[in-house]
Amino acid sequence: MAKLKRPPRKSTRNPHARVHPAQRRARPPVAPPDFVSLQEIVAAARRNLSQDLWNHLAGGADSETTLRRNRLALDGLALRQRVLVDVRNIDITTTLLGKTLASPVFLAPVGGLVGFIDPQQGAIPVARAAVAHGTAAFISTAAKPGFEAAAAAVQEPLIFQLYVRADRAWVEDILDRVKAAGYRALCVCVDRNYYGRRERDIISRANVREGFGDPSFQMGLKWSDLTWMKERINLPLIVKGVATAEDAKLSVEHGADVVYVSNHGGRQLDHAQGTIEVLPEVVAAVDGRAEILWDGGVLRGTDVVKAISLGARAVGVGKLLGWALAAAGEAGLKRMLELMDVEIRTAMGLMGVTSLAQLNPSWVRPTQATGPASVTSAYPWFEQQEASKR
Repeated sequence: MAKLKRPPRKSTRNPHARVHPAQRRARPPVAPPDFVSLQEIVAAARRNLSQDLWNHLAGGADSETTLRRNRLALDGLALRQRVLVDVRNIDITTTLLGKTLASPVFLAPVGGLVGFIDPQQGAIPVARAAVAHGTAAFISTAAKPGFEAAAAAVQEPLIFQLYVRADRAWVEDILDRVKAAGYRALCVCVDRNYYGRRERDIISRANVREGFGDPSFQMGLKWSDLTWMKERINLPLIVKGVATAEDAKLSVEHGADVVYVSNHGGRQLDHAQGTIEVLPEVVAAVDGRAEILWDGGVLRGTDVVKAISLGARAVGVGKLLGWALAAAGEAGLKRMLELMDVEIRTAMGLMGVTSLAQLNPSWVRPTQATGPASVTSAYPWFEQQEASKR
C-alpha cells in the first residue's frame, strides 16, 4: 500500500518580509551565570541599551583621541613570561586604605550613569555586587537613588565620590551625611572642573548629562578646598583625575591618602595621554607617600596586570561596569568581576607569577600594537558579531 504523504504545514511567516542575517543566526539571550566571556556581557549590553545610552557609555570627548589612546597605550605594552614556576596557588588579593580586597578590580565612580541604565535600583546593585565580591565600590554624588540608599543596601562601608554643585554650606551638609551613612573614604573628582564636549551625546541631543546644581562651583575648586574637605569629614582622601607628576606631588602635599590616576575614560580633555602612559611618572612623584589607584580603558585582565606591574594598587572599571549592569543587573556585575579575576589569574599563571606583590615594571615591555584601537577593540568576537549585522 502506498504511504500517505502528510500535507505540508502552512507557514505563518510572510515570505516577502525581509530578514536580517543576524536574525537568522540569533540565539536566545544568555543567562548571567552562563556568560563565559566578557565579550558576551558586552554583546548583551549592546542588545539591551538604546543607541543613545550605548553612545553615552562608549563614547569620549570630541575626536575621541584620548579614549583611543587609553586603549592604544595598553596595547603598546607586552607582558613577559617566565616558565617552570609552580603556579598552583595564585594570590590576587590587594589592599586599599588598610582593607584587604579579594580582587584588584574595583567598581569605579560613573556618576549618574547607573541611574540611566537602571532607573529603579541605580547604584544599589553596584554596591551589592562589589561587597559580594570582596572589592570596593565608589558611589557618586550623582548616583541614583542616592548615596545613602546605596550605603544602606550593604553591610560593608563604601567609598563616596564628590562632585561640587553648590557652596560650602552644601558641601558641609553632603560631607556630614556621607560620614553619617558610614562611608570609609572621600574621593574628590578633580578632572571635571570644566565639562568635556562629548559629541556623540551632543549630536544625538541625548539628555544624559548630570545637570543638577551649579557647575561653576566645581569650576572654582582649588587645592586648598581638598585640605578643608579632609579636615571636615575626617576620612581618608582620594584625589581622582591626576594625570601628571606635578599634580601627584600637589595631591600628596594637600593631604591625599590615595592618588587616583584617571582621565575620565577619555571623556574630558581630548588629545591627552593614555593613563597607563602617565602612571609611571605619578608613581615616581608620589614615592610611596600615598597609595595609587588607576583606570582608563580597562577591558581585560591583562590590562589590570600591566597597571599593577607599573605601580597601581588596584584598578577601576567604568565602561565595563556600565555594560555589565546593562547586560544583567547585579548578576551581570558579579559575573563580570568573576571573569576579570579568571583573566587575571590566567595571565599571571602563564607569566609565572604567583602574587600581585611580585609584579613590577620588569614584567612589561614596550611593543608595537597589533591593530587600530577602539572602545571595543579588545573584544574581536563582539566586533565581528556587530559587523555581521550591518
